[in-house]
Amino acid sequence: MRATREAVEGNKVRLSVEVDETEVDNVLGDAIRTLSRQAKVPGFRPGKVPRQVLEARMGGAAALRAEALREAIPDFYARALAEVEIDPIASPEIDITSGQEAGALAFAAVVQVRPVVPVPGYAGLKVTVPSLTVSEAEVDAQLDRLRETDAELVEVDRPARDRDQVTIDVHGTLPDGEEVMSADDLAYEVGSGRIVPALDDQLRGSKVGDVLGFDAVVPDQTSQAGREVAFRVLVKDVHEKVLPPVTDEWVAEASEFATVEELRADLRERMARVKIVQAQLALRQGAIAALAQLVEDDQVPEVLVEEEERQRLHDLDHRLQQQGIGVGQFLEMTGQDEEEFLASVRLQAREAVKTDLALRSVAEEESLEVTDEELESELGAMASRLQLEASVVRERLTRAGRIAAVRSEQRKTKALAWLLDHVEMVDEAGAPVSRDDLRVELSTGAAASVGGPEEGVGGVGGGAAVEASEQAVAEPGARVTYGESEA
Repeated sequence: MRATREAVEGNKVRLSVEVDETEVDNVLGDAIRTLSRQAKVPGFRPGKVPRQVLEARMGGAAALRAEALREAIPDFYARALAEVEIDPIASPEIDITSGQEAGALAFAAVVQVRPVVPVPGYAGLKVTVPSLTVSEAEVDAQLDRLRETDAELVEVDRPARDRDQVTIDVHGTLPDGEEVMSADDLAYEVGSGRIVPALDDQLRGSKVGDVLGFDAVVPDQTSQAGREVAFRVLVKDVHEKVLPPVTDEWVAEASEFATVEELRADLRERMARVKIVQAQLALRQGAIAALAQLVEDDQVPEVLVEEEERQRLHDLDHRLQQQGIGVGQFLEMTGQDEEEFLASVRLQAREAVKTDLALRSVAEEESLEVTDEELESELGAMASRLQLEASVVRERLTRAGRIAAVRSEQRKTKALAWLLDHVEMVDEAGAPVSRDDLRVELSTGAAASVGGPEEGVGGVGGGAAVEASEQAVAEPGARVTYGESEA
């Protein structure tokens, strides 16, 4: 079999395929043997039905050949995709140009591929990341959170304020008199917002013995608007949290450190590590979002958006089933109606596809290629995930025409790594942030890094392409689908 490709208008490629007569005869022979086993003809055992009888039952030799070619062309097409490394995004338009009745087979397949979209200014993007500086005020706040675990509650004779703990009786009723909330001697921290924000507003400045009455809207799973509840609250006592003094004695008792300075140094380093991780995530998310904004909506093929949307809905449904939750319950819990939810998923799918196309364009602009060794390494990783031999993975991907898709995903990974290495980073104040600071060695011995090709591009668009590739390996008998059509 031989295959060639040529570009045609509208982000399409014409694939010309020639299949030798010998290979066509082999396909025809396989079809005859299959039909012979399946056919139930009086007087003949399964597998022993003569070819002439099969031809007669099917309407002649031409009809038998047409059926064999119909079954074989998808496989020839998939092999041709692998040979010329085309990554299609829609079903092909196939036209048999010769060999329908006898001899060698030739056919043309016109298939839509991803457009190479312009991404002007991709090399000069700027991303804002959180400051890496740990202030003494932040260390103090973290130290206070640790002190709160050893805090004492001391009753006070003054109005309640934030962080005080009050004991209250609280009752809430609906307009029809139904009581929907009732709790006596409830310990409540002022400012926590555990019930409704209006309760905290009422408690601030209240004193022991005060009776508070107010109305507030309480969220309700059965109503997006919530329910109006009349609250009545009795304040029974007010306690202030008294934190232990910051001394070496307290530190030695409450932690593994001997002095305040040792504890502060440890807190400072831990917070620095967290800030590095936050900055890395902000860099990645910000770079991806900035790149996607360079792609215009009208440059995005709707077939890709629809497939990404389908995959996202499929994944969500699978996760909900694992939790024993239906889609209707999920919508109620999140306070969304179906139309609003589907619009949100479609918007996310479109942004993911824009990112996917933009990364592919960066790979093209920067001539980022995937070597055969890198491809084999990825196939090996896929084989490990699916617990198969690498040779089996390659054979199944080739049969499904997905080798080019795997290589394309690797190019995207390289494009993302290039992008993360080239965007300009600044903090919230506009001051430059060095990449060296995001790769700083911490005293624990673990180095934090900006991230590179090994991170992959999961969740950065093209999720449907990855799913299709692994599906082709896990289910070798299944044909890869695009939208609602078969390839």
